[in-house]
Amino acid sequence: MTPLTSRPSAGDRPAPFLPMSRAEMSALGWDECDIVLVTGDAYVDHPSFGMALIGRVLEAQGFRVGIISQPDWTSAEPFRALGRPRLFFGVTGGNMDSMVNRYTSDRRLRHDDAYTAGGEGGKRPDRCTIVYAQRCREAYKDVPLVIGGIEASLRRIAHYDYWSDKVRRSILADAKGDLLLYGNAERAVVEVANRLAAGEAPRDLCDIRGVALFRPVPEGYTELPADDLDSADEAAKRISGDTVIRLPSFEQVETDKDAYARASRVLHREANPGNARPLVQRHGDRDLWLNPPPIPLSAEEMDAVYDLPYARVPHPSYGEAKIPAYDMIKTSVTVMRGCFGGCTFCSITEHEGRIIQSRSEGSILREIELIRDKTPGFAGVISDIGGPTANMYRMACKDPNIEKNCRLPSCVFPDICPNLNTSHDDLIRLYRKVREVKGIKKVMVASGVRYDIAVKSPEYIEELVTHHVGGYLKIAPEHTERGPLDVMMKPGIGTYDRFKEMFDAAAQKAGKKYYLIPYFIAAHPGTTDEDMLNLALWLKKNHYRADQVQTFLPSPMATATAMYHTGVNTLHGVRRGGSQTVETVRGGRQRKLHKAFLRYHDPENWPLLREALKSMGRADLIGPRPNQLVPAYQPVGTGQGGDKKRASRPNSRPMKFTTKGVPFPKK
Repeated sequence: MTPLTSRPSAGDRPAPFLPMSRAEMSALGWDECDIVLVTGDAYVDHPSFGMALIGRVLEAQGFRVGIISQPDWTSAEPFRALGRPRLFFGVTGGNMDSMVNRYTSDRRLRHDDAYTAGGEGGKRPDRCTIVYAQRCREAYKDVPLVIGGIEASLRRIAHYDYWSDKVRRSILADAKGDLLLYGNAERAVVEVANRLAAGEAPRDLCDIRGVALFRPVPEGYTELPADDLDSADEAAKRISGDTVIRLPSFEQVETDKDAYARASRVLHREANPGNARPLVQRHGDRDLWLNPPPIPLSAEEMDAVYDLPYARVPHPSYGEAKIPAYDMIKTSVTVMRGCFGGCTFCSITEHEGRIIQSRSEGSILREIELIRDKTPGFAGVISDIGGPTANMYRMACKDPNIEKNCRLPSCVFPDICPNLNTSHDDLIRLYRKVREVKGIKKVMVASGVRYDIAVKSPEYIEELVTHHVGGYLKIAPEHTERGPLDVMMKPGIGTYDRFKEMFDAAAQKAGKKYYLIPYFIAAHPGTTDEDMLNLALWLKKNHYRADQVQTFLPSPMATATAMYHTGVNTLHGVRRGGSQTVETVRGGRQRKLHKAFLRYHDPENWPLLREALKSMGRADLIGPRPNQLVPAYQPVGTGQGGDKKRASRPNSRPMKFTTKGVPFPKK
């Protein structure tokens, strides 16, 4: 396998931008592309944009790579814009799942798109990867077709789709692709490209990690059933040779919620690259085969990926049009990938894994110097230094052997694992070195801080508050009640209280007036009406007013989505008739009520809340006193559908399905 750190001994110099037209290809002296990447996002040549990163990685291996960005999908002609690729089409929906990008958690169409020039909505279709892949087939039906990115990654097996409210087949089946690459795919896509260039067929690439394809189970493999995980694991110990776990078929999980719950639990149990086994799932008369997840990138490989010659700006074809997602990240720096938190509503672990992959200090400092020197209008402020979380840089299991064999979904729930190294020393040292870079005035931390590990390091909290906070800091307790928190795999609110004490003390010591912005989720599985009422009372007691409220969105493949669909708690054993059930919030009225509890201060919500409080036997909370939730009176002109009017406004950044709390002064 060709390492990511290698470079072609001879070949073309890096292109200023990967070409998006025949004219650009001609200027580079190309008569064809080896690989054409098709994406649902505007092309920004920056490592935060997946197609730019993959394209530059392939270019560094000596391949000629072109980009087709947001093509008109109503015909195949735009997919012929760069000619027939010599090796393959690579197709992705973009940096977000296209359905999450296009619809709110209430299934309302968004009218903007942060990944499009001018923020314009409607530049990509629903189920973008499927539509693009089918058009590529129409354009050049004999060209191998590889799909990847977050949309493909999180739909790699039969999955519940919130927007159609049904179980859909693996996206590979609907896209009619040859290969699906899931997770962080740099190593896999390089191997695919090199082996196709060497004359192998897509069906021969069945041994690459992070690859899914349709193929029969090879001779010599022993199949283990997913019906009883513990029995399957015990059986595996007695088997010599290769094993594969057979998930319930698409036809089974489509109609049987217990079967769906078992499939979801197995998938998440087989997520550790150190011990994961292949999975197979029947779709009609074919077997979908999933190889184990990719091995995490080393620091050297991460550096090689981020040190590539990105232009770091949008493609010139967009002119002066603003691309909101680029404006948000153009002065931010990714220092790590992955998350060992395992929050059930989040898909980071399913995509990037729970083993932290970190860059070296040198690579990070070089990128900051590039931001300083190449970013138009740079004013000396790094807007964020972090990743999926702000403070997991270089954290890892203390024992590689334990890490290799662990099947737990989280390293920090129900308590922080004693084998986890939670030292913040490397991150503190990095912060201090970044601040010393000439021309850097301020380095912000905008990524969410994992507060349950931050409280282990008072020095980190002091460093963070003194130098890297600008008025507000995002924090995500998500709820106050143990029921939903246990289903989310989040720590209790007491840990948040401890962090707030340390944060406030550090702010006072630094002579700063800073505030925490807590995020909460409404209508998450495991949440009762009483839980939301208690959360609302906590918010009022602590003088918080929630804004930009978002209800739980069942994103593809998340553990909480399986709970939402099946009513089964897949964190525990799944056995027919013996599974642990979980409360789910599915009806529109109840979801609206849970959302209203988070905005208890909004008069538009008071009629609904008064009605609910009476039905819950809590009419004592209606009145003017400070310990009561809503008043008995209704302001003129409010409570007449104002919430619907408010909800019709498009959300500008559908990045987290949580709630932003804004503190207000005590009276």
